[in-house]
Amino acid sequence: MSTLSLLTSRGKEAKAISRINRNSKLFKAILNAIQEKKGENIISLDLRKIPEAVADFFIICEGSSTTQVRAIADNVEVKVREICGEAPYRHEGMSALQWVLVDYVNVVVHIFHPETRKFYRLEEMWSDAVSADHE
Repeated sequence: MSTLSLLTSRGKEAKAISRINRNSKLFKAILNAIQEKKGENIISLDLRKIPEAVADFFIICEGSSTTQVRAIADNVEVKVREICGEAPYRHEGMSALQWVLVDYVNVVVHIFHPETRKFYRLEEMWSDAVSADHE
């Protein structure tokens, strides 16, 4: 199969997949996993109306220590695998534990240490997105 036909067929498959929303099983599983480990300042950013966005949603939270950041990230991966049968596409930041990113393609989870969150101000960079508080 040629590269062009692979890309064309892949695009058709992607269009058949429904977009995620805040009531989706994946979205709820991620929120529950964060809340189980006492994640703080939890918000979601709805990026679906932003053309240059890389995902449908960002879920952003923080842990008060690097130990808690790791616990939240690990619990998100475990709970999503149990409930949805999905593994993350990738995760980053597990060595430094200042900003851990867990990428489920349509939903990207950002778990910050408080000072790092203040420094990067991710919510301000995506201020066009509709945000929701999940405390």
